[in-house]
Amino acid sequence: LFRSVIVDKSTVPVGTALRVREAIAEELAARGEKHMFSVVSNPEFLKEGAAVEDFTRPDRIVLGCDEDVPGEKARDVMKRVYAPFNRNRERTLYMDVRSAEFTKYAANAMLATRISFMNELANLADRVGADIEAVRRGIGSDPRIGYDFLYAGCGYGGSCFPKDVQALIRTAGEHSTDLRILNAVEAVNDGQKEILAHKIVTRLGDDLTGRTFGVWGLAFKPNTDDMREAPSRRLIAALLARGARVKAWDPVAIDEAKRVFALDLQHVPEQRARLEFMNEEMDVAQDADALVILTEWKVFKSPDFESLKALLKSPLIFDGRNLYEPESMQELGIEYHAIGRQSARRAPAHATPARAGEASAAAAR
Repeated sequence: LFRSVIVDKSTVPVGTALRVREAIAEELAARGEKHMFSVVSNPEFLKEGAAVEDFTRPDRIVLGCDEDVPGEKARDVMKRVYAPFNRNRERTLYMDVRSAEFTKYAANAMLATRISFMNELANLADRVGADIEAVRRGIGSDPRIGYDFLYAGCGYGGSCFPKDVQALIRTAGEHSTDLRILNAVEAVNDGQKEILAHKIVTRLGDDLTGRTFGVWGLAFKPNTDDMREAPSRRLIAALLARGARVKAWDPVAIDEAKRVFALDLQHVPEQRARLEFMNEEMDVAQDADALVILTEWKVFKSPDFESLKALLKSPLIFDGRNLYEPESMQELGIEYHAIGRQSARRAPAHATPARAGEASAAAAR
């Protein structure tokens, strides 16, 4: 008699369903019971900040079932469960269990690869004088490529992409295989989180003692308070280590950021003392030497630039998410440094000078 369907929804290594099935079978045997059951892989594809929408309107439903009698029965059960989501069109992709487990990892690894690829191109664009935004539009218009996940920035974070890329690399290692592309994806992303710090040091010098930086955005992406692997953690740590003071604000991640940075900086209390979390977005700009943007929240996309200029010591922005057009920033009299886009500079007479000796040293690096 068929009794149960056990569904793995989490992102798990290939072979997990088999281990679950073996564990259940072992426990049933220890109890002296016999039940027909099946373990199904049904990985979720929910984005942080849009989980409810993704669940109620899935673009695809991946179901991995065994090709035996319990597996066929499980497939029928799952088909009935997901029937309401398939009224307009069939969204379900049926496959074997291992392929379903692999699919989730492969999907996230592909998205991470696109991000690292664009970030590496953006760094080259900085050197050759190209505009990565124009490049993005040019290649994204090719239907074989599309526009999704082609935005250059200061690196990806969160729990999914870093973890899943690393998990695939480990799985490959366990099978004596080297995933060279994913190793490069991880290395590029790790380096990308240092890009803004490098731009800041190049502009203002390595010793940032006495400098104050306002930071917009702490979460690894908008619409969440998730600070796991967030680029803000690396950038703020780098600024504090060079003697700077940091004033930060995020629409929803302040409480989580306080907890995370208390742990990150627990061994350097003198640096922690120079990190302040503000109550309003414009508070970070008051008497700051520069504004740094790390998360592409909507509230940051159309700020009051005149008020921003009035609050900053000098109108200087380092944008890790390419929110603004360099030409517009130049017209507004704002010195603007983005990722893979030509910097918008004001007239030299109004530029903020680096400390003596620091400008040449930074340029040499």
